[in-house]
Amino acid sequence: MPAPDTPEEQVGIDFHSEQIEFDLERPEEVAAWIEAVIEQEEHVLLQLNFIFCSDDYLHAINVEYLQHDTLTDIITFPYSSPPQIEGDLFISIDRVRENALEFEVPFHHELLRVMIHGVLHLCGYGDKSPDEVRAMRAKEEEKLRLILSA
Repeated sequence: MPAPDTPEEQVGIDFHSEQIEFDLERPEEVAAWIEAVIEQEEHVLLQLNFIFCSDDYLHAINVEYLQHDTLTDIITFPYSSPPQIEGDLFISIDRVRENALEFEVPFHHELLRVMIHGVLHLCGYGDKSPDEVRAMRAKEEEKLRLILSA
């Protein structure tokens, strides 16, 4: 997926939706939390675009760009390498809702977990091996405590 046309001086976090109606709760607070996480990880935020979409929309991206014919909750496209953080994070609201029910957690908590999961990928954390999965989950929980206890 090509990098968005973003002027060099534009820095920040933006929230969008594609083919669904969705408004993120407390977007300013969520953006400040994500910025704090990036700073804690000693990285530099350039630009993040969170695009909330449906299962169908994300499935089409998964097939076209990653050749994966599966449903997923998030796909992250990095446009720079750590320590710079820049990318598009596509999140299926359908998948997040289903996961929240399955894991018996509030929707908003699961959404925040998925969002920070994508950010942690951009910071260099993986989740391919069992050890990486454990480290990623621990890091997600650590970062979630920052916003959920506020």
